[in-house]
Amino acid sequence: MTEKSKKILKLLIRVAVTSGLLVWVFRRIDVHQLGEAFKAARWQFFIAVWASVVTIYWINSIKMRLILKEQGCSLDTARIFGVSAVTALYSMVMPGMLSMGMKWYILRKGTGKGINVFSSMVYNQLSNLVFMMIFGLSVLILVNPASFIWPDTEVTYLLPVFCSIFLVILVLFSLLLLRKKTGDIIIKAINILLKPFPVGIRHKVKEILLQITMFQLAGWRFHIVMFLITIGGTSLGGVIMYIFAAKAADVVVPLSTYAWLWAVIFILQRVPISIANLGVREAVLSSVLPIYGVAPSKAVMMSMVLFSALVFMAVIGAFFNFCGFMTGVRPNETV
Repeated sequence: MTEKSKKILKLLIRVAVTSGLLVWVFRRIDVHQLGEAFKAARWQFFIAVWASVVTIYWINSIKMRLILKEQGCSLDTARIFGVSAVTALYSMVMPGMLSMGMKWYILRKGTGKGINVFSSMVYNQLSNLVFMMIFGLSVLILVNPASFIWPDTEVTYLLPVFCSIFLVILVLFSLLLLRKKTGDIIIKAINILLKPFPVGIRHKVKEILLQITMFQLAGWRFHIVMFLITIGGTSLGGVIMYIFAAKAADVVVPLSTYAWLWAVIFILQRVPISIANLGVREAVLSSVLPIYGVAPSKAVMMSMVLFSALVFMAVIGAFFNFCGFMTGVRPNETV
């Protein structure tokens, strides 16, 4: 199978998964009730959701600027925000890796340092994932939603235990990986464990590990700052966005629920199985929120409000892409 055929197959699989998840979600709700939920939506909170996603993107742009600076690349926050918005636009029609490839291409044009940009993007994505996992696991331990969803069962007591064990392992692994001496040992061990896997997988993992080693000399102060920015921006910002989306759809659940739902959905959306992350968010919300007494139609309405935030960022990206002054690409230039 050629490389082009593989890409087409992956795209078709994503389309199939997206379609399957959406069909499954909408078959579980009454269309009439969804229409009523749409009419009853409080539209003033849509603006709050859109403002929240813009704020999250801006804070993430600040983080990316600091990461690029660590790699010797100088770009201002506004330009990175514009590039991220353009990436949001392309992610609506392109699989995740292609849209991220577009982001790398534009940032490389602005810095002239492709390898450094790639390393910065890898660190940014992995740190977002790890820090959000730490946030999500911490919330699950403190809140323990199993006590409400599966009361008086083994899951009620086992969930905090498993989350605590995984949290300790995750934190220790991250700390050891970012330390030069222990990090080299871990990387060698991972390379040995990867031997039974196909060459393509081994190559991709080794490439990612190589980029991580470039940040082993960054210093703990740098990593702590990245952690605080991610927790303050992506984590708390996402929770606030979910609260506003819930108010727009007239969804009422405990505030702690938004925290762990946001973390779970954020992590699941990092798995490249759908187009523009459609279906994943809808499936989770329509499955979990009814347990708290929320009508499935309102749960889907909330997911539509959240999706509108991505559309809003795509619209901003379309503006930047057309103007070209943020990305360095002129309107009539092929990217």
